[in-house]
Formats: sequence, C-alpha cells, structure tokens
Amino acid sequence: MSNATLATPTSFLLEVKHSRFIVHAAPVTAPQAALEFIAAVGDPDATHNCWAYRIGSEYRFNDDGEPAGTAGRPILAAIDGQGLDQVVAVVTRWFGGIKLGAGGLVRAYGGSAAECLRVAPRRILVAHVTVELDYPFEDTGTVHAALSAHAAEKLDERFGAHGAQLRLRLPAAELPPLKVRLRDATRDRVRFGDEFPDI
Repeated sequence: MSNATLATPTSFLLEVKHSRFIVHAAPVTAPQAALEFIAAVGDPDATHNCWAYRIGSEYRFNDDGEPAGTAGRPILAAIDGQGLDQVVAVVTRWFGGIKLGAGGLVRAYGGSAAECLRVAPRRILVAHVTVELDYPFEDTGTVHAALSAHAAEKLDERFGAHGAQLRLRLPAAELPPLKVRLRDATRDRVRFGDEFPDI
C-alpha cells in the first residue's frame, strides 16, 4: 500500500504528432469523488477523456473509445508506478490527424499521466485507527490530557454508572505510546477495546 497522494490538483500538457493530451489529476478519498472529478474536468468536445483512479484496493479505468488497453490501464499503471494512492487522473485527447498506433497510444497516455504525477506536489498519507477505551471517572482529566499529545480526535464519549467510554481516531503509530502513557498515568485502569484501521 502506498503512503503518498497528491497535495493538490495538478495538470500537465503533452503534444504527440499534433494530438494534444491534457492530464488533470487530483487527490480523492472515495470512488464517488473520483467520478465527480472525472465529470468536472473531462471536455465533451475532446476526442477522448480516458481516466483511472486508485483508492486503496479499489481501482477503475476507462479507455473512452480508444482501443482496449491503450489508455485507461496505462494511466492506472502510471498512478501505481509513481507509488501513489487516493488519486484520480484524467487524460483528455484532441486528435491531431495522425494515428499513433496502439504502442504510441500506450506511451502517450501512460507517459503523460506519469509525468504529470511525477512533478505534482505530494503529501504523506498517515494510517489512522479507531479505538474505544473505558476508564473510571477520576481518570477523565488524565485521559483527556493525553489525547492531544498523541494527535487523537474524540469521536464519541459516553458516561455510565461505573465510568466513561471514549471512541478515538488517531494515527496508528500513536496508539502504542498512548497505551503506555495511560497505563502508567492511571495505574492500568484504562481498558482499550477493539481497534479498527481506517479503510
């Protein structure tokens, strides 16, 4: 799994034998967002709007009328080849009158997408985890003080007869040190429940 995505939407222009290829790429976190981006940047007057996206284990690609395997798959290969995740790329082509052949199309679509992604600013994807913990009321101050130190976001907090229950989202790497800190600060009175990695 990749640990980087694009920091911002980006674009790139390539001309091959009078055909113009414009790449638009952007970070996305859900397939629906990818499809909305494709619809927004595709040019209905262009010859083809070919695209691909990768979001974790989910991916799709589309040749939009180009010969099968010559456009969408090379765009996806460019995303994967650049080690990116949570990315959509659309390559819009205006035909310039000279046929490129299957190999030329693969090189043009894959190459323009790869170059666009190569020069784009990136940001690191941080794996997060959601976890529940239970603790006695007298430890509330200690628990809350530890949250910000470990970049934990409070999702839900409930109070019962015997104490409080808290649901947190935090970077996965911060969970082990948070457990140690709370164990030491509360004499092991905090109980951690199931952990769920963010998908």
